[in-house]
Amino acid sequence: MKIVVIGGTGHIGSYLVPRLVRAGHEVVVLSRGNSKPYSSDVAWQSVRSVSVDREAQEKSGTFGLTIASFGSDVVIDLICFTLNSAVQLAAALKDKVSQLLVCGTIWINGISEVVPFKEEHMRNPFGSYGIQKAEMTDFLLKEARQHRLPVTIVHPGHIVGKGWVPLNPQGNFNLEIWKTIKAGKPLLLPNNGLETVHHVHADDVASVFINAMHHWSAAVGEQFIAVSPQAITLNGYAQAAYRWFGHQPDLEFEPWQRFSEKVSKEDAAATWDHIHHSPCASIEKATRLLEYVPRYSSFHAIEESVRYLETIGKL
Repeated sequence: MKIVVIGGTGHIGSYLVPRLVRAGHEVVVLSRGNSKPYSSDVAWQSVRSVSVDREAQEKSGTFGLTIASFGSDVVIDLICFTLNSAVQLAAALKDKVSQLLVCGTIWINGISEVVPFKEEHMRNPFGSYGIQKAEMTDFLLKEARQHRLPVTIVHPGHIVGKGWVPLNPQGNFNLEIWKTIKAGKPLLLPNNGLETVHHVHADDVASVFINAMHHWSAAVGEQFIAVSPQAITLNGYAQAAYRWFGHQPDLEFEPWQRFSEKVSKEDAAATWDHIHHSPCASIEKATRLLEYVPRYSSFHAIEESVRYLETIGKL
């Protein structure tokens, strides 16, 4: 098939696009500029790359028409963040593609009422990112029900993989935390460190998109969570990370207020966002309908990412 991937050089696209090429598809990748994928897979030599200013085209109302003009069988949108983006895309692609696959986020769940949470559970999103993604999801699923838009939505957890810094045991993205752990120095965690995070390797997310194409009848009009088999606590995460570097865990704990005063404002904001979500999601639906079997546990995926940071000299 001819497949257009919007935002195809990012975290997920770096793994998804080579998979599509190796499966024999004709792939067109759209990105904002000349950004390069995280992987140097030879498959990228067979990809057509097109630079598109999505923001500018959405303001002029032409983005959807641009996507439709490629005449593709499938469109995969990895960077649809707002309701307006979804509305424009749905209007332009209805009756023109066999499947529209869109990347959501587990952040649409917000504060969980039960865990692990599933796609059909009551959602309590908070924060602009989660709320906007929830609005996008609701609209697209409504279009599927009422107007037969062949859409599938995939909701990843905290994406990790070679090439970028993973969410760390403190619940933020400060690279210095990994240096602290590698050196065996004390690490401060909020509260008792029992809040959860739920990672997923980017290649496992890519497999959900691929499987959704293969299981078209089960995937169209549906949403699927894409995470590792189990969430992990910050405390358990930190202990495992120390052991990766041959150290005994050296953890300190402070109630949230004191913790937030001892770290930077940026780190505190990121940690607050993650511990208030404390995601713990189920992959039962994706496993049952799409045969999703993640290759990576949370720890396996994160350790691979961290080891890569070592090899490139960032640790």
